[in-house]
Amino acid sequence: MNQPNQTDQKTILVGVTDIFFYTKVRDALMSKGYKIERARTQQDIAEKASSAAPSAFILNMNDERLDAFQALDTLKADASLKTLPILAFANHEEVDTFNRARALGVTKIVSRNEFSSRLKELVEEVLSIGVRGQA
Repeated sequence: MNQPNQTDQKTILVGVTDIFFYTKVRDALMSKGYKIERARTQQDIAEKASSAAPSAFILNMNDERLDAFQALDTLKADASLKTLPILAFANHEEVDTFNRARALGVTKIVSRNEFSSRLKELVEEVLSIGVRGQA
């Protein structure tokens, strides 16, 4: 098997409570060599963001069980996580959600359909933006 070294593996923190959608994200990213950490609660986000040292965070802005805006506040309140690249997705007709997410520092927000169809490319794009943003 051609597995990446543990030190080469980038961790992606995923704030998605829907198991079917999470499984799709996990399978797509693990096939590209990413390590996936799932955050199901507000507490998970704070704890796993600190302990897992993620390279990026994926967030469902429409999650019914996880307050996405509170999650963003949690991340932005931690000095070590302020520059963490964040890829968010929401229903395309929710213009206010898109605007508010951008105002709270989301690196990139896309529609649910675009997220589903371009997941791997979007993660790579957000990671590259994050690297440039820290330079």
